[in-house]
Amino acid sequence: QVQFVESGGGWVQPGGSLRLSCAASGSIFSMYAMGWYRQAPDKERESVASITSGGSTNYADSVKGRFTISRDSAGNTMYLQMNSLKPEDTAVYYCNRIPYISYWGQGTQVTVYS
Repeated sequence: QVQFVESGGGWVQPGGSLRLSCAASGSIFSMYAMGWYRQAPDKERESVASITSGGSTNYADSVKGRFTISRDSAGNTMYLQMNSLKPEDTAVYYCNRIPYISYWGQGTQVTVYS
């Protein structure tokens, strides 16, 4: 069974940057597309970025031009570079395959404040 471990979150002022990392077990990167999701208090989980095993990417309109997703298939590691952060980016960020599976990691908290 695949496992996900997210890291890299923290507190940052608006306009700042963070880089999130996701470690995944198995050969998931060579078999499935992967994605970053986020969930803010009192809101449903939403997809923010995705990447295929071949490197094709897609982004939610709210983060286009600010976030960059990348992955290392050999190391089973995925990244989310977040620039020009806004308060509305505050959420717990998770990684998973696409289509997502029932098991979710702990997530990593991103808090943007002034």
